[in-house]
Amino acid sequence: MSSQPLPGAGFSRHSVSVAGAVIRPDGRLLAIRRRDNDAWQPPGGVLELAESPQDGVRREVAEETGLIVEPEALTGVYKNMTAGVIALVFRCHVVGGRVRSTDEAVEVAWLTCHEVSGLMSEAFAIRLLDAVGFQGAPAVRVHDGVRLLA
Repeated sequence: MSSQPLPGAGFSRHSVSVAGAVIRPDGRLLAIRRRDNDAWQPPGGVLELAESPQDGVRREVAEETGLIVEPEALTGVYKNMTAGVIALVFRCHVVGGRVRSTDEAVEVAWLTCHEVSGLMSEAFAIRLLDAVGFQGAPAVRVHDGVRLLA
């Protein structure tokens, strides 16, 4: 075996984030308007080193919305090709808590699919729309931070 590093090894770094696609029985989707950039997105953030993806989703949704959720299924994997961020999105259901604005979210709302498409950039709206249409296999998509890439 060669001890030579693979091409590019050690030079390429990725960040992993998680997000919750929280869907109510009436089909409305949980979304936050971020305090830092005023953008509408699914609740989520950077996965910490010592936590599982499911625990990260629970933590992020609670921190950003006040809701306690239980992840059901991985519905999508999304890579921002510009920033090197890989997002794991889990479909979730609410098990407790109360919706509230937070230090990270100036507004928390339950949106229709149509509202999600109108308020969010394509790269973030698709994460919730993929969860609504989830058929058992996670979507795998790439984007530039705003638009999906072919």
